Amino acid sequence: MDQGFFLLFATVSVIAAVMVVVARNPVHSALALMACFLQISAIFVLLGAPLLAVIQIFVYVGAIMVLFLFVIMMIDVREAVLQRFLPGGNLSALVLLVLLGIEMLVLVLRSGRFSVTEPVATGGGDQIRQLSTTLFADYLLPFEVASVILLAALIGAIVLARKESG
Repeated sequence: MDQGFFLLFATVSVIAAVMVVVARNPVHSALALMACFLQISAIFVLLGAPLLAVIQIFVYVGAIMVLFLFVIMMIDVREAVLQRFLPGGNLSALVLLVLLGIEMLVLVLRSGRFSVTEPVATGGGDQIRQLSTTLFADYLLPFEVASVILLAALIGAIVLARKESG
């Protein structure tokens, strides 16, 4: 069951990563990158590392993606000249990428190192509970201030990037 979920999350992650490169619209590319980050955090949950999954979501999906969208809105992509990196050769590059991905997946599945077993409990659950209690009890105000600052940056990017209608 865990191996099936891993294959599902890994496949969706690879598809989202390919969409990051293939998408013509930079906003679609950023959204595909966010989907890829979410799939990677789901893989962390499968590996028994929920703290890494939450950090992946907070840091990459939250902060880094706001920064990417801020930059995308600031450069005004509508007026920029978009050129393709591989003119006329996108299909062959995509086929090569898919074949390399299938080869890597077959090698990983045949390898004995990556077998699905139960994770060994190290007793770190209490430390994670203490860290989360400290973060959301003692440092709740700085945590919320950081989220408000990120929200203000996103709203500022939208206001700066929109065209004047008059």
